[in-house]
Amino acid sequence: MIRQRPIELLAPAKNLECGIEAINHGADAVYIGAPRFGARAAAGNSLEDIEALVRYAHLYRVRIYVTVNTILKEEELADTEKMIWDLYRVGVDALIVQDMGITRLNLPPIPLHASTQMDNRTPQKVKFLAEAGFRQVVLARELTLDEIAKIHAACPDTPLEVFVHGALCVSYSGQCYVSQACFGRSANRGECAQFCRLSFDMVDADGKTIARGKHLLSLKDMNQSDNLEALLDAGASSLKIEGRLKDVAYVKNVTAYYRQKLDAILKRRKEYVRASSGTVRLAFRPQLDKSFSRGFTDYFLHGRTPDIFSFHTPKSLGEEMGVAKEVRGNYFTVAGVKPFSNGDGLCYLDEQGKLHGFRVNRVENNKLYPQEMPRLRPKTKIYRNFDQEFERVMQKKSAERKIAVSMLFEENNFGFTLTLTDEDDNCISVTLPAEKTLARTPQAENLKTQLGKLGNTPFELEKLDISLSADWFVPSSALADLRRNAVEKLLEARRINYPQERVRFPKTTHAFVVGDLTYLGNVMNTKAQAFYHDHGVKRIEPAFEKAPRTDAVLMFCKHCLRYSMGWCPVHHKVKSPYKEPYYLVSTDGRRFRLDFDCKVCQMKVSLDNRKSE
Repeated sequence: MIRQRPIELLAPAKNLECGIEAINHGADAVYIGAPRFGARAAAGNSLEDIEALVRYAHLYRVRIYVTVNTILKEEELADTEKMIWDLYRVGVDALIVQDMGITRLNLPPIPLHASTQMDNRTPQKVKFLAEAGFRQVVLARELTLDEIAKIHAACPDTPLEVFVHGALCVSYSGQCYVSQACFGRSANRGECAQFCRLSFDMVDADGKTIARGKHLLSLKDMNQSDNLEALLDAGASSLKIEGRLKDVAYVKNVTAYYRQKLDAILKRRKEYVRASSGTVRLAFRPQLDKSFSRGFTDYFLHGRTPDIFSFHTPKSLGEEMGVAKEVRGNYFTVAGVKPFSNGDGLCYLDEQGKLHGFRVNRVENNKLYPQEMPRLRPKTKIYRNFDQEFERVMQKKSAERKIAVSMLFEENNFGFTLTLTDEDDNCISVTLPAEKTLARTPQAENLKTQLGKLGNTPFELEKLDISLSADWFVPSSALADLRRNAVEKLLEARRINYPQERVRFPKTTHAFVVGDLTYLGNVMNTKAQAFYHDHGVKRIEPAFEKAPRTDAVLMFCKHCLRYSMGWCPVHHKVKSPYKEPYYLVSTDGRRFRLDFDCKVCQMKVSLDNRKSE
């Protein structure tokens, strides 16, 4: 018999509305920011909203994970403990955490997941976390399929969560300190200032300019939609969409797209099974290029490739629409096959690679009349980053999710019984005491009509069996009441029978993967110190946020500018015409030194502490 592995599609939620729509559009699990201490300071949610989301999600066996994945100050631990108990009481399924201090609090029996902020990229680290008690581990985005497979082989019973879509941080998550160093806003505390989306000049040791005004640390967005089956085969169990700051249209479109891709795989591959219930029906065709993106890459999944960066702009280009053909005084024509609409947002890159955007006022076939005429040249590529018609569809109800139910209507000694059985084998029966009288006309159609009215419930009728010894008359109003009572009882049964995992975090003492911890351990409180001491760590430096260091490496990047420029000694074997070390110079004059560690194929970024002349 095939051992089936549950596969979850994990969608982001900025708020309650996004969470509900993620569920409606096919998510098996949703992650949402806690009221405080989530790694997006701008995406906190009230306890009441989280409770409402939990109640809705659990109807479909969808899990709710709450992010509490910042590092914590000593004085925040007590509030964090109280908040975690509140989240447990409203039924949250798991917490995604970064700070090991949380494991030493007085916790309720709620599963903990290891955030990608813990820098989870080796079998040793993931094995340590699994043995420590973490029920799911979120892997670093930079891993290849082979690296994921090796981690799965080392921890075959630990669900591995991998990012499949959305924005990419240029530094390994949890190992980026540049926002704190430059702006006093810690990425480890949910306040990232998006340093990697800024523009820089790149200069060599002699001050010669290599590149000017480019977004040299800005990456394209991840898109693994063509690699889902390979990820499952490598050992991934949770496929995560990035985007806890994204709007509801993004959540709807991207979740629905991945649901369709994943369902096609699950249909063929019986060893993988869906992690939640219900069938999703869409009122639109999901298209990834309709939602925000900086262009797409599958990053390092198949090894290093030259298409991961977006040096021209950190903004959304959208879908390619064609090229400018004829440019006149107040309009231009586009050579392409896709239709435009009044109100579309278009953009293009000029000869210097700078992005320009404009709004279309009026469309006549392929003639476009902008609100203000851009300085376009013929043969310029035109992109659409706001599709008016698609957004209009997204603002309406665009999906519904229904749980299959079968009904049996039969008679008993005192009247009639209606039994409902849903797709998860929850089964309830309700009775209708009634004197049986023969009907004057056939009743089968009326029974089907009245009992099948499930439109405003989470259920849809898959099969109705009627087992009667005669054509008995049952009033329509009585059938409607019976159906309503049955639905309420089935909803109650689904809530009672929801497979909630409740597990206490154990106290363990197995050895950590290193004996000493530098600032990269992100230890900010005494509880986190205690955790590492218990696991054999002898020396622990404080977190960068607690004790800033002028000599610290501020970013650890798999993205490498020496490779991007074509001068990688390993891949290109081409000598650079410029003298190392190279520097990035920001618009405010700050200089950042670049160092290249070819043994681990990594670029390091450090503050030079000298302003450029």
